[in-house]
Amino acid sequence: MDSHSETTTLRNILGALPFFHELTPQELDRIIAIGRLVTYPKDAKLFKEGDPGEALYVVVDGSVRVSKLIPGAKEDTVAFIEQGGAFGEMSLFDEFPRSATISAHDDCRVLFIDKQAFLDFVRDDSVLARKILWAFCRTLSIRLRQTNDRIVALFGVPRLY
Repeated sequence: MDSHSETTTLRNILGALPFFHELTPQELDRIIAIGRLVTYPKDAKLFKEGDPGEALYVVVDGSVRVSKLIPGAKEDTVAFIEQGGAFGEMSLFDEFPRSATISAHDDCRVLFIDKQAFLDFVRDDSVLARKILWAFCRTLSIRLRQTNDRIVALFGVPRLY
């Protein structure tokens, strides 16, 4: 893939993510510039549950498997993330360890956006930082509402909002 079509593909993938959805093509290009493309062979571990969170990952090609350690059992697959999906975004904002293990489900390529590079980037551009933070807050709000709805469905607990 030539660099122009690769940049266009990356821009389209990033622009579709909720926390980058409001960014202009030029702002997306700046995000792409702080990232690096990394290729993983099938079954390679990108990181393990409990590892420090150091980056946001965006799946460019292929897919990854999300698995959790089940106490008293084994590691169990809980989800798959395909092209255009992202994971690790919480590590950009907190200091907690990884909550799951991520492995390449098949050969895959991801855009790796280092936490410190991202923080330096948004620190230098307050307008861009506000756009991303606002979108991130909306995304977290939606996820919290979905989690509340699942709790209600599973346990019949009254709505928490």
